[in-house]
Amino acid sequence: MIGQNQWSVTAKQPSLAGRTALVTGGNSGLGFETACGLATRGARLLLPVRNPERGQQAAQAILARCPTATLELLPLDLSALTSIAACATTVAQHTDRLDFLINNAGVMAPAHRQETQDGFELQFGTNHLGHFALTYHLRPLLEAAPGGGVVVTVASLAACKGSIHFDDLQFRHRYSPFGAYQQSKLANLIFARELARRAGDAGWNLHSRAAHPGWSSTSIIANGPASTLPSALAATQRTLGTAVLRIMGQSAARGAEPLLYAALAPTARDGDYYGPQGRHERRGPPGPAYVPPTALKASTAERLWAASERLTGLGW
Repeated sequence: MIGQNQWSVTAKQPSLAGRTALVTGGNSGLGFETACGLATRGARLLLPVRNPERGQQAAQAILARCPTATLELLPLDLSALTSIAACATTVAQHTDRLDFLINNAGVMAPAHRQETQDGFELQFGTNHLGHFALTYHLRPLLEAAPGGGVVVTVASLAACKGSIHFDDLQFRHRYSPFGAYQQSKLANLIFARELARRAGDAGWNLHSRAAHPGWSSTSIIANGPASTLPSALAATQRTLGTAVLRIMGQSAARGAEPLLYAALAPTARDGDYYGPQGRHERRGPPGPAYVPPTALKASTAERLWAASERLTGLGW
C-alpha cells in the first residue's frame, strides 16, 4: 500500500509515464504544486492559462524543478464560455485522451460584485460554471483514457459554511464577498459528487472526486479581497493573511497533497472528498474529508446540475 508520504509533490510514485494531465490555475499556488507533482511522476502537462507571461514563468519554474517535464501552455479564460469551448478544441488537437483533469483555478471574494463575460457573478461563473463547462467539453477525451479519466474538482473548507442561493445564484440583490465564495466552493463539491453519481448511473468512462487543501498559503489571497483595496492596505492584508495561514495552516505544496491523493491514490473512490487530516482539516497528511449536510442532498445536486446546464447552455 502506498504511504501518505508519497503524496508529496516531489514523490515519483506512482509512475504516470505516457499519461496526460490538464491543470487549471497551474501557473501559481495549488495548481502549480499539483502540476509539479504530476510532472515529477512523468505525466505530460497541459496548462491552460489566461496570462501568457505568467504561464511562461510557471513553465520555466516547473522545468527548473523537474527538467524532464513535458508541458504545453494553452489559452483559457474560465470566465468566458467561448474561451472554454475554444480551449477544449485546442486540447483535442494536442491529445486524443486525457487521463487527469484538475479543476483547480478560482477567484476568492472580490470586495465588489463583478460579472463574467456571460453575465454570471464572477465567483460562481468562474469557480463552478467555468469548470462545469470545461469538464463537459473535455468529457470525450476523459472517456477515451484507458480505465477512464480522473476529474478532481477543488473545493474548500468554505464549502461547509455555504449554501446554494437558488433564488439569487448570481448575488444580484445582496452581494456578500465570502457568501458568494462559499456558494461557489459548495457548488464545486456538489458538482464533483453529482458527476460521479451520473457517471456511474450512465456508464460514462470517467471518475470524479473532490479535494480541498485545508488552510494553504497561496496567491488567492492577493487575488481576492486585497486586489480591490488601495495598494498600502492591500499589502498589509496580504501580509497578515499569509502570516495567519503559515502559522495555522500549511504551504501550497502540502495543500496540493490531497489533490494528488484524490487523483492518484488506489484507495480514492469516486464521489468522495479528500483533505488534510489534522485539526479542523486545516493541515496534515491527506485522507477523507468531512462532507457537509448541504452537499449530501440529492435534490440540491439535481437542481444545481439543471441550473448549470441551463445557464451554460450545455446538456450532458
